[in-house]
Amino acid sequence: MSTDTPSAAAPQGFGAGARERLPLPPPEQMNDAQRRAAQALIEGPRKGVYGPFLPLMRSPELLDRMAKVGEYLRFGSVLQARVRELATCVAARHVGNQFEWLMHAPLAQQAGVAPAAIEALRLGARPRELAPDEEAAMDLATELLHTHGCSDPTYGAALAHFGEQGVVELVSLVGYFVMVSWLMNVARTPGPAGAAGPGLDAFPA
Repeated sequence: MSTDTPSAAAPQGFGAGARERLPLPPPEQMNDAQRRAAQALIEGPRKGVYGPFLPLMRSPELLDRMAKVGEYLRFGSVLQARVRELATCVAARHVGNQFEWLMHAPLAQQAGVAPAAIEALRLGARPRELAPDEEAAMDLATELLHTHGCSDPTYGAALAHFGEQGVVELVSLVGYFVMVSWLMNVARTPGPAGAAGPGLDAFPA
């Protein structure tokens, strides 16, 4: 069984000596359901077992269902990749998750988000170099993360850019990436090995 297991990569910001709590189980210790779940990931668009799917191996059915949700939001959503990746970075920065940041910050730039905007977000600042639809997505994601809802002006701007389906998928995408980031934060899942670009620093005290 081929798996892609990050190791010795960017830590989650835990204290010195903190160890990963829920790494990938050794193949010989996996049960049949875990082996099937791992093989489905390897054969799917992700091409490996990594990130949140390492701790999720403890619950193969939950892994399968979450993988399908994430697969749609990442690869099938009506939202443009540029908007999806920016919103993912907003979620990762908010919860301080190294894995999702290191995975998606380069993808956001490849999709067309300005590098200066990504760097501002990494440092905890409000990006300014945004296209109008990126601005609408940023406002909705940020307001959602801080207030657990959104105002009428923010909703109206997002609706104008993305339509009702796009708004639903944008909110769901933010929620999905917060959920998997929380899971990795608890599991102390490291960032991807060999990741390009700087990881997240703690916000200034």
